[in-house]
Amino acid sequence: MYKFKSRATGDLIMLEPNGRQILNIIGKTDDASLAKGIVLPEDMPRAIAALQAAIVAEENARSEAIAQAKAKGEAVPKFEGISLKQRALPFIEMLKRCHRSDKDIVWGV
Repeated sequence: MYKFKSRATGDLIMLEPNGRQILNIIGKTDDASLAKGIVLPEDMPRAIAALQAAIVAEENARSEAIAQAKAKGEAVPKFEGISLKQRALPFIEMLKRCHRSDKDIVWGV
């Protein structure tokens, strides 16, 4: 379980696999950063951009898979019920609010 904290927002809680995915996307990939870390305000625009790019990539991949299946006359593929966009939007909003307030986001502390 991940609990993201900031002085500018309420806490944001995510299940471990979802929080790990979000952290990996924003570049927190080593074990130490996954266990405990910080996103500084100056790093938040880059983190937002990385998450938005990952969302677009996932949406494009889903659209392409559907188009290919339809072109081949196959059944449309089923995807995981909750998309990256749905999982990431609360964190993106937290990043935006914290950036405006010049406050860090921490986890594992």
